[in-house]
Amino acid sequence: MAEIKYDIIETLAVLDDSDSRGGWAKELNLISWNGNEPKYDLRSWNEDHSRMGKGITLSAKEVKQLKDILNGLKKI
Repeated sequence: MAEIKYDIIETLAVLDDSDSRGGWAKELNLISWNGNEPKYDLRSWNEDHSRMGKGITLSAKEVKQLKDILNGLKKI
């Protein structure tokens, strides 16, 4: 299996801190995967960002669509 390379360009938000998750935190980051254009990424990371959980990666267009959908929802 090929090694996955990533560069966390910017941490945009920490949605669930590591204290409540055994050293892992759910984060929204802007990440460049394998040297490609950065995308928005939502997943859990360990404290030093050397290990990651399953997540979702979205383009800027997809984030805007999701934002529009969430803004249109009634109170959650």
